[in-house]
Amino acid sequence: MKPEELQRLADEDLMPLVSRKDPVAFEVFYDRHGGAAYSLAYRIVGDPTAAEDVAQEAFLSMWRSRARYDPARGSVRAWALGIVRNRAIDALRREGGRAPKLDLDDEAALERKEAPERTEAEALRRETARQVRGALGALPNEQSRVIELAYFGGFTHSEIARMLEMPIGTVKGRMRLGLEK
Repeated sequence: MKPEELQRLADEDLMPLVSRKDPVAFEVFYDRHGGAAYSLAYRIVGDPTAAEDVAQEAFLSMWRSRARYDPARGSVRAWALGIVRNRAIDALRREGGRAPKLDLDDEAALERKEAPERTEAEALRRETARQVRGALGALPNEQSRVIELAYFGGFTHSEIARMLEMPIGTVKGRMRLGLEK
């Protein structure tokens, strides 16, 4: 298939071609999800170079593993970002678990970029992201920080307590207060 034909395919229809190691299909897959993968990796590891390494490692893993995507378990994007998330957390643990820099402005800049094709699901995702950023921005910094680390970084209460050098009870309390607000 030609690249322009592949670009018109839905992710779920593209994945069988990716699993057969079609390089053009993989390029389309990367073009669709590479930016989100880098953004997630950056939010977790907090360093642009490390985020690039994490994203590259994740996509190489997807290529080498013949893209074991299972549509019954969720969307292609969720599957790909799950791999990126796991690789980023592994990288962070290898480095000794320093606290990542989570900057909501970086995400806001990415959200302003024009998508090649607007869909209802993408519009809903963007609106939800805007509302979440607004809600987190309204919280005190100490509450939003623990929520970001837990939900966007994927860290446990214990890991957050170690990274921020505070008692686990304080982490849980700030999390509870922030979520209630």
